[in-house]
Amino acid sequence: MAIKPITHQTILASGQQTLDIETQALVALKARMGQDFIQAVQSMLACPGRVVVCGLGKTGHVGRKIAATLASTGTPAFFMHAAEALHGDIGMLSPGDLLLALSHSGSGEEILTVLQSAHRLGNQVIALTGHPDSELAKLADIHIDVSVSLEACPHNLAPTSSTTAAMAMGDALAVACLQARGFGTEDFARSHPGGQLGRRLLTRVRDVMRQGQALPIVTANASMAQTLEEMSRKGMGMTIIVDDHGAPIGIFTDGDLRRLLEQRGDIRHLCARDGMSPSPKFIDANMLAIDAATTMDHRKITQMLVCSTEGQLIGALHMHDLMAAKVI
Repeated sequence: MAIKPITHQTILASGQQTLDIETQALVALKARMGQDFIQAVQSMLACPGRVVVCGLGKTGHVGRKIAATLASTGTPAFFMHAAEALHGDIGMLSPGDLLLALSHSGSGEEILTVLQSAHRLGNQVIALTGHPDSELAKLADIHIDVSVSLEACPHNLAPTSSTTAAMAMGDALAVACLQARGFGTEDFARSHPGGQLGRRLLTRVRDVMRQGQALPIVTANASMAQTLEEMSRKGMGMTIIVDDHGAPIGIFTDGDLRRLLEQRGDIRHLCARDGMSPSPKFIDANMLAIDAATTMDHRKITQMLVCSTEGQLIGALHMHDLMAAKVI
């Protein structure tokens, strides 16, 4: 098949027309939403089992995404391929589950057979179809009309607007359930522990801070040579200055060293007390690591001490620790 010459303007116009058609389909879909949608959400919330999303072909791909969205937002769900269901996978469906069946035509033999099996098990069935008069729409307990007047395909053949409408309706169901369940950011993070969002919402300062022997610590009377050696050996770009009881009274950073050299020149005879910044800033070990990163960014610093409410030193956090943990 030869590719016809086409101008940049024609390419852009084609893309814009596709978005226009699909936008109009979503606007029409919104206008049709009513009692069926409410009943579907209520049924999904009341389901004691899982929402089993079933589809075939393009609607099967849409169904996989809907199932994934539901599962990640507080509604237990998984996808079952309609054709595979007829060869053993129907065993994935258990009493107490709810079947969410997707079919644009609403007349596919496979999806109708799955519906019959679901009804024999006593499962409630919600159908999303593009044909309200179809057999699937009539046999389902609840039917949501996701029909479109026109596909974005210039031949009105390739599923485009119809799959967009079905996926958008799946999102609408998932979000409505999410809000009804009071599913919050921490719940979302628990569903995504391996991603950046999960790390940002679950990782706390105590999980990434340095402590024990990894902390650079000297007393106020330590020589400058000892102070710099501890700073270099521990690799935090600073040394913590503590009193005789181990409580932090100051911090000596790379910046403090540069300023001290500018002011005093020869610093070999000085001690840690002479160059430290007193009353160092500290954070709580239970603070979210991402909040600690924000605090450091606002204060234009790269490290902070971690102390108890009584002011006892627990650990220290460097911006590099947050980067290594992929919090930022």
